[in-house]
Amino acid sequence: MPKAALYSPEGETLGEMELSDTVFGTDVNTGLLHEVTVMLQANRRTGTASTKTRAEVRGGGRKPWRQKGLGRARAGTIRSPLWRGGGIVFGPSPRDYSYALPRKARREALRSALSVRAGEGRVVVLEQLAMERPKTASLVRLLDRVVQGSALVVTGDSDRMVALSARNVAGIMSLPAASINALDVLAHEWLVLTRDAARRLEEALAP
Repeated sequence: MPKAALYSPEGETLGEMELSDTVFGTDVNTGLLHEVTVMLQANRRTGTASTKTRAEVRGGGRKPWRQKGLGRARAGTIRSPLWRGGGIVFGPSPRDYSYALPRKARREALRSALSVRAGEGRVVVLEQLAMERPKTASLVRLLDRVVQGSALVVTGDSDRMVALSARNVAGIMSLPAASINALDVLAHEWLVLTRDAARRLEEALAP
């Protein structure tokens, strides 16, 4: 059964906490993990790249020279894609890149990602994480005591104080247990869970 180091809210070592085998100790499905992370990355694309076709480029309404008699190639508009400043052929236009994989596949990929971090010994659990007001320095000091590197901090419920404290720190991200996904887990070196978050994940992701 996988275990994670358990810390107090002040960052003092309390021992170890056992994690669920079915969530943090499953076989890693690398193929599915790849599919889901590609899907999540695609869903985050803005899709705002845009170019103009010859019909959308301003100008070019007059024929630049007559059709015959000059020994030059025929031309009907200076906004032809062949000309500098003309339209773009088959260029990108705003679009939605998002798509969805089955819910079971996403859940299995998340279990695989959690198992990867647990297998590396990069999951730590905090007995509690409660902040009366946003204080970035306090959160950074706590994380420096329990991890060495980038970290995904997962709370049981959405915690505005923790989120505000973490948002300006490079490499630190805070999410409630209901919102984490495989991409965010793998994008950070460490996974920092509150005890409540760990239990919620085990209940929600149990096969």
